Amino acid sequence: MKLEVKNITKSFGDKEVLKGISFSAEGGKALGLLGRNGAGKTTTIRILMDVFHGDSGEILLDGKPFEPRKVQIGYLPEERGLYPKREILEQMVYLARLRGLSKSQAEKNARKWLDRLQVDADEKKLLETLSKGNQQKVQLASTLVCDPDMVILDEPFSGLDPVNSQILQEVVKELIAEGKIVLFSSHQMSYVEEFCQEIVIINHGEIVLQGNLEAVKREFGENQLVVGGVGFSGEDMERLIKEQFAEMVEITGRDKEDVIVRLLPGITRTELFRRLGNVQGLEVEHFETYKPSLNDIFVAKVGEER
Repeated sequence: MKLEVKNITKSFGDKEVLKGISFSAEGGKALGLLGRNGAGKTTTIRILMDVFHGDSGEILLDGKPFEPRKVQIGYLPEERGLYPKREILEQMVYLARLRGLSKSQAEKNARKWLDRLQVDADEKKLLETLSKGNQQKVQLASTLVCDPDMVILDEPFSGLDPVNSQILQEVVKELIAEGKIVLFSSHQMSYVEEFCQEIVIINHGEIVLQGNLEAVKREFGENQLVVGGVGFSGEDMERLIKEQFAEMVEITGRDKEDVIVRLLPGITRTELFRRLGNVQGLEVEHFETYKPSLNDIFVAKVGEER
């Protein structure tokens, strides 16, 4: 399956929330839908869920107009939406039957996912009696109870301890392996890097970066190096480079021990390394290709308001 979002716009009153966004997601791959709070992610998800319509643009599934009511969609919202004073199994069956499952199939699926997420012993309990982490697992089980073709996960790891996070990671990988379309929205970039082959970063209702994650990393790190010296702090190295290497590199970042630099046009790594080796009192300890994290890329693209 392939989902295509094409030139979607959406305004609320005078506020334009989405400004013609376009992206695609394929079955068997996870797409990271990223952005700061208020960037337009939730509006995009709600349009996909048919909570409301975009003002213009179109959404296609396998080349045909997307009709959400004819596709099984599992949606895990950031804010919990289950009934705290109802029995867990009872409400999971109710939600599954709303999506067209028979009572027997709904019960079978509900018990399958409660068992898979290790909360099967709680099926007769009221949701409010469970810990925050177990409530999140029940919420995920409810998301998957209809055996969805498309899964939308919004901050799925919220409230989970490391053990439960591992269980959820395994489930997400299983969903991807089964060929489902998985849209993954989170501010925890390490999880996005774990699952997502493709990313879309939205800022102020516009897409500012999208593509294959590994390709994006390579492009972002192109011509950038991590440089450090024995006994030199990152601050020391930054000062040295500004004083003696301004015509060769520009500084793009710094941590406690090293600086990140980008080679200026016409400058080679060999030339820079040779010059560094000639600096009296400097023993080069780090001189390697900069490999940016998704967090680095995210901050660089949408962190200008800080």
